[in-house]
Amino acid sequence: MFKQVRFAIVGCGVIADIHAQGINQLEETVLSAVCDADEEKGRAFADKFGAKYYASYEEMLADPDIEVVNICTPSGMHPEHTMLAARAGKHIICEKPLAIKLDDLLHMIRVCKEENVKLATVFPRRMAPAAQYVKQLLGEGKLGKLTLCDAYVKIYRSQQYYDSAGWRGTWAVDGGGAMMNQGIHIVDLLQWFAGPVRTIYGKACALQRSIEVEDTAVSALTFEGGGLGVMVMTTTSNPELGQRIELHGERGTLVYEDDQIKQLLIDGEAVELPAFEPFAVLPDGHRIQIRDMAYAVREGREPIVTGEDGIHALQMILGTYESSRIGKEIDLSMTADW
Repeated sequence: MFKQVRFAIVGCGVIADIHAQGINQLEETVLSAVCDADEEKGRAFADKFGAKYYASYEEMLADPDIEVVNICTPSGMHPEHTMLAARAGKHIICEKPLAIKLDDLLHMIRVCKEENVKLATVFPRRMAPAAQYVKQLLGEGKLGKLTLCDAYVKIYRSQQYYDSAGWRGTWAVDGGGAMMNQGIHIVDLLQWFAGPVRTIYGKACALQRSIEVEDTAVSALTFEGGGLGVMVMTTTSNPELGQRIELHGERGTLVYEDDQIKQLLIDGEAVELPAFEPFAVLPDGHRIQIRDMAYAVREGREPIVTGEDGIHALQMILGTYESSRIGKEIDLSMTADW
């Protein structure tokens, strides 16, 4: 019989609700505790989901019954909260991005390995049945050599959204804007599908919002496989036009939009697609990753999306910012303290 894995959550904001739902909906997991510096918010969250409330993160980590901590705090706080959990012997599921600096992310991975705990980054769009199909299709070379691979995120966030929390839209805690906060999921899918990016030339700036970080970013990419690509991301699209990836290879074209395959042509013929199970990135993707972590803990294996899987998307985003800052193409194979 499978022994339930006991989870805790730090940070009781909007995304924590999705984590808590996922934990409580699964037979394999139970939400034991939550922690938030705002006692009123934290206690209300704990009561809603039947968990114990801790005002002190360190005190919660001292609870020997907790096996996994889900980190749902603002992005700039992820490294500290991850390393404290690791040193307390807890496995970790951390919201995206794992960190807003590459050195911090690499240090998080090292500490988790030293402490022999598992680290997963939350990339729920990878869990979509259609995304899994695309990954398999590309792995089998069905599109042939990829020549042009593009990603578009055209969504809307008002000034009120950025003003709703003091950390939003700041370099110190949010780490970036349209690309780091909202676009990172599609950045990850693009590199997961098309392979790693070698060079990047980008421009990122705030064109409409009064924020430190960008509300609009564009990047020109060269992939390791030789193909080219672009990323176009904004939070100023009104109305929203969604999130889309276009892949063009020597044998065909694939258009992937909002977790569905919209078009697949191979050798000039439309491909009949399988009937995919219904999937909503929220909450289905999180629930799948939470369940996977429970089995990873019990089976002594790595989670389906590891800490290392968070590295390249962050490199692409930071590379765009650095390129925008200095006005030059960035070689992502060269390490930098961004």
